[in-house]
Amino acid sequence: MDFGVVLQTNPPSRRVVELGVAAERYGFSHVWSFDSHVLWQEPYLIHSQILDRTTHVKVGPFVTNPATRDWTVTASLFATLNEMYGNRTVCGIGRGDSAVRATSGKPTTLETLREAIHVIRELANSRPVEYHGTEVRLPWSVGSELEVWVAAYGPRALELTGQVGDGFILQLADLDIAEWMIAKVRHAAEQAGRDPDALTICVAAPMYVGSDWEHMRDQCRWFGGMVGNHVADIVDRYGTDGAVPRALTDYIAGRQGYDYSEHGRAGNTHTEFVPDEIVDRFCVLGEPAQHVEKLRALQELGVDHFAGYLQHDDLDGTLRAYGESVIPELRSTVPAHD
Repeated sequence: MDFGVVLQTNPPSRRVVELGVAAERYGFSHVWSFDSHVLWQEPYLIHSQILDRTTHVKVGPFVTNPATRDWTVTASLFATLNEMYGNRTVCGIGRGDSAVRATSGKPTTLETLREAIHVIRELANSRPVEYHGTEVRLPWSVGSELEVWVAAYGPRALELTGQVGDGFILQLADLDIAEWMIAKVRHAAEQAGRDPDALTICVAAPMYVGSDWEHMRDQCRWFGGMVGNHVADIVDRYGTDGAVPRALTDYIAGRQGYDYSEHGRAGNTHTEFVPDEIVDRFCVLGEPAQHVEKLRALQELGVDHFAGYLQHDDLDGTLRAYGESVIPELRSTVPAHD
């Protein structure tokens, strides 16, 4: 299993860069960041600084979207970073959430997401592509390589991910839901004639190493609210019966709106509806051995990559605990396969 850390690009930016550099030192393979240009600082500038001070970590947005940047601009960003630092980028992408809602926009359609994935991937892999009826290429880009991992929850988005994604990003660590969604993505890949085992399966969730469960839950409750935004969209479209597991939809019954100015922040006052049980199931909390146990269970389900959100009051301690106790333990084991 590989490990990534997900950072918010809050000022001071030098602190974000320091955390990215520390992540490589502790054995993380990826450094991700939110991409919401109004709520936080511009991530790609910070990515370049992290790349400049490290040697092997890959960086990428967690996640970008097709609406807030022209697709050719996004591709050029990745291709430029790859030329500067040697193909050390990966693109996480979804329909859009905070980045579009903060400017009164809406998530894109799945068809638009499909088209954006194709254009960004082709250009950022130094290949020509048709864009708005014209063949476009980056004439200066040679040998650039970029994978595109797709963030999805709903049935149609999971199907699209299996059809076109290089990886699948699932933003919660509930074992039952993860098993269901991974199966959906792999089935869609197989139906599309692709090798389902070739997709990288990434589970992302807040990680907090500690012993005070009440405190850890309060620090990570924001995540249930963030997931709830996506679940609310799914419920609006599909209802609460049949299309997705009730384990994912039931808990948002008490949801009463959401303030994106507090998005992804500990102490978010609009996430009080999220029960402790959901925090425990969606996040990875506890002593190092408890992290290892849950991550090993995810690994058995086929998870290749765990991306830990680092939005709480013990960033350095959690990074250090992962580097000293969690990552070495998980990298020393190989998951069993039937």
